[in-house]
Amino acid sequence: MLSCSKGDMSSQDESTGYNMLLIGNSFFKPYADHLSNLATEANLNEHSSIVVKRGGELGRPINFWNDSTSEEHQLIKSTLDQGNIEVFGMTSGYDSENPTEGHSAWIRYALQKNPNIIIFIAIGSFDFPNGDSNSTRPDWDTFASDNGFNSIQEFYDYYINEVIHKEIVDELRLEFPSTKIFTIPTGWAAKNLAQMNLDNELLDDISMVGPKSTSVFTDEKGHQGQIVIETGTMIWLNSIYQINLEDLDYDTGFDTDLHQIAIDVTNNHPSSYKFHNE
Repeated sequence: MLSCSKGDMSSQDESTGYNMLLIGNSFFKPYADHLSNLATEANLNEHSSIVVKRGGELGRPINFWNDSTSEEHQLIKSTLDQGNIEVFGMTSGYDSENPTEGHSAWIRYALQKNPNIIIFIAIGSFDFPNGDSNSTRPDWDTFASDNGFNSIQEFYDYYINEVIHKEIVDELRLEFPSTKIFTIPTGWAAKNLAQMNLDNELLDDISMVGPKSTSVFTDEKGHQGQIVIETGTMIWLNSIYQINLEDLDYDTGFDTDLHQIAIDVTNNHPSSYKFHNE
């Protein structure tokens, strides 16, 4: 449930690593955990993170906030109370009746002891890429079509830019004008790799669903295979630290050029919602 790595925070900056608090669910935690490994590969020796995870909707900011007696809620608060958190990352999950409520509550609390804190929202992938076995959830293509889009890529692009950015991030920026708030489009890793697999463009023998080491997804819910985790974490690394992935000498364990896939995702992300190019 919880993982932590510690380092000397005395001279920390973006060239050596941030002290982070990362809270989310199973579509968030694999990247949060693996980021420490990639930070080491990129010589970000002062990178340190505390990761707090709960599954499904319980890992949304609003659920973490509302469950005030939970161990996870108390850990998040006690970590922020120390006053040395530089970057606070959350999922994009929200309550449709009040989309910013959970994020706003945590930012407001964080600012009490961490006035210069930087906030990011990691935008996860849609779940159930092939639908579910009970036929209660459509596959991605049907999901897109039912909502008036020609493809899941078109729908996901709309979701990022018209929903997450306009209804959540823009509103949070109005509420907290002195706080840096940016997004990481992690879900493109799953979307692009799934499409490349369908188009036989991967250089590895990868199944759509199966074992973590050799599949895009590990189950019908759409949890990430290692090829997605590697790509998504490099998206995080570039988004947070502006590491040039072309120069990152890191063996992902796959023949497919995951570095380039991650580069394409970050290059296509709107600059006004990036950390370093706002």
